[in-house]
Amino acid sequence: MGALRVLVVDDESLIRWAVTETLTEAGHDVVQATDAATALQAVGVTLKPFDVVLLDFRLPDSDDLSVLQRILRLTPATTVVMMTAHGTAEMMADAKQLGAYDVIAKPFDVVSIPQVLVHAHQSKTH
Repeated sequence: MGALRVLVVDDESLIRWAVTETLTEAGHDVVQATDAATALQAVGVTLKPFDVVLLDFRLPDSDDLSVLQRILRLTPATTVVMMTAHGTAEMMADAKQLGAYDVIAKPFDVVSIPQVLVHAHQSKTH
């Protein structure tokens, strides 16, 4: 499996930076977004769809699953992995039902993220 194009969407700069650095060091091409509007713009204007979107559940301009739905409508082949510090069992089930590959709880071990995303992408494409 080669390098993935990854969109990291999180309003917390430290998390976004740590995930981006870890993914970049692992050889992946990473784009960052701080809110839902920026994420949707990035997904909508890119010529090459993202392989994976790592999407925070709570953003300054969104705290529901509508961004997940819109990303998957724009690029159905993209694998979306949600992350949240506020996940309930119901939210996680709803996210998966809408098409999220997985929901990971914050805090998480940032070192594990590249493998999680590669596995998610491989599972969706095979």
